Amino acid sequence: MNQLDQLEAKSVHILREAYREFGNLCMLWSIGKDSTVMLWLARKAFFGHVPIPLVHVDTSFKIPAMIEYRDQIALKWKLNMVVGKNKAALEAKETFPDGKIDRIACCKSLKSEALKHTLSGDWDRLRLNHNTGKYEIDENREPYTGVIVGVRSDEEGSRSKERYFSPRDRQNDWDVDDQPPELWNQYKTDFAKGSHVRIHPLLDWTELNLWEYIQREEIPLVDLYFDKGEGTRYRSLGCYPCTTPVESTATTVAEVVEELRSGKFANVAERSGRAQDKEDGGGLETLRRDGYM
Repeated sequence: MNQLDQLEAKSVHILREAYREFGNLCMLWSIGKDSTVMLWLARKAFFGHVPIPLVHVDTSFKIPAMIEYRDQIALKWKLNMVVGKNKAALEAKETFPDGKIDRIACCKSLKSEALKHTLSGDWDRLRLNHNTGKYEIDENREPYTGVIVGVRSDEEGSRSKERYFSPRDRQNDWDVDDQPPELWNQYKTDFAKGSHVRIHPLLDWTELNLWEYIQREEIPLVDLYFDKGEGTRYRSLGCYPCTTPVESTATTVAEVVEELRSGKFANVAERSGRAQDKEDGGGLETLRRDGYM
């Protein structure tokens, strides 16, 4: 069994363990490569079917191609797609692009707060109607108590402190200093009533592992990850006012893999194009303690 097989097997095991242990479970899908690999693994874990809702927090500032890709894949793979957003902040234009707040406050409002209230069912959720291809108000307001997330330890500093099964409190706040031990593949899945648990099947994967797996499995990705003749591509995807592409002429998955193997980005952080990280002291711990993905 090679390294990719081992990573795949462990992730599939964690996904199945989460599905068995948590009653009302969902999976976050950011449309990026990490959560798309996680979605692919879920289809493997459950024999081509994804038995849990896919939740996307839409800030309304995502690159349009991301939303087009989301809906195309959701319809093709028959995904139970749910979308949440901070409608009040968007209508009041209380955002960074509108010049009202800084990037960190904007992320907290449009991502952390929107995620918290979407998971709890306090705010409206929109669910994709596969017959019409449109999003409609979801009548189901039951809280999601377990959430599968595609974070990786190597992506940035605060994520290296996560566990596979990581509890949050009722407000989605994360106590970094109070993490359950996980030894010899023994996972803690029994948490206090009211705990909100995040599950991280990709914790051990690296950026190179992901791209090698994408290449092996031929996983379809949004084309923003590839150069279209301008000498740039996105390495990490987010909101367009806060995300910039990197210099790269890679037009295929194989060329991206070669860039990572050759060391072109060996000393360049994967999220170096994400401006909010720089404003959060070069990491995301301030945001992530408050519920950010």
